[in-house]
Amino acid sequence: MAIRVRGHVREGRGHAFDLRRTAFGCTLLAVLVCGAGLTVRAVLRSAERHPAVAVVVAALLVAGGVVLLRRRRSRRAAADAATAALEAAYEVVDAALEEQTAAEPVAATEELRRPLPVDYAALDPYEFEEAVAGLCRRDGCRDAEVVGGAGDLGADVVATLPDGRRLVVQCKRYTADHKVGSQDLQRFGGTCYAVHGAEAAVVVTTGEFTGPALEYAEQCGILCVDLDGLTAWSEGSAAPPWHAGAAVEPGGTMAAEPVTG
Repeated sequence: MAIRVRGHVREGRGHAFDLRRTAFGCTLLAVLVCGAGLTVRAVLRSAERHPAVAVVVAALLVAGGVVLLRRRRSRRAAADAATAALEAAYEVVDAALEEQTAAEPVAATEELRRPLPVDYAALDPYEFEEAVAGLCRRDGCRDAEVVGGAGDLGADVVATLPDGRRLVVQCKRYTADHKVGSQDLQRFGGTCYAVHGAEAAVVVTTGEFTGPALEYAEQCGILCVDLDGLTAWSEGSAAPPWHAGAAVEPGGTMAAEPVTG
């Protein structure tokens, strides 16, 4: 009896074992597994350091899964579920932030409370008057206002002191080489009391005063505040000119006691 022998095997029915291909596939699989493991490990470490962020990410993933699973059944129900998940995540984050803030109180220091220095010489005349009025309001003269302008007769800022006296201030925004002279003080002295009814008269400048101007101010009871005195007043290291502890030194320069507390 003759036995029929198959002439050939149909191509594509199977593949011969290939060692190189198998090794490459195993290596690729190992790399993918290791990469996934490292990714999961990094995510877990990040979650330990930032639990609030991890909660938000997890909530977003859950919300996304809910939306995908229920999209065909009920889009509205899925959206409500996602919204609820997000709100819960936000509540967790808010609670975590509140606990962190309560656990790390920030102590207020004198440096933090101290106002930033102001370059008064860089201000224009109107800005300078507003800055001086602001200092008066800060130190208790709530009604301090700028009245300077044409026909002001020497009064740039008027206010009522905390003790009830009327304050009249003249502002001289002069450069360092332009000192306030005796004529400036004489003009102010001739109007601050008789015209404006001042009970406390102050001249503030971004420059300095001449000797004769300080002598006249001492005779008339006018307090003179130069740039150094203005800076100390602004930064809180000296009392305001009208302070009860302030005194006029020989020569007319206002010497205010440092502000304590």
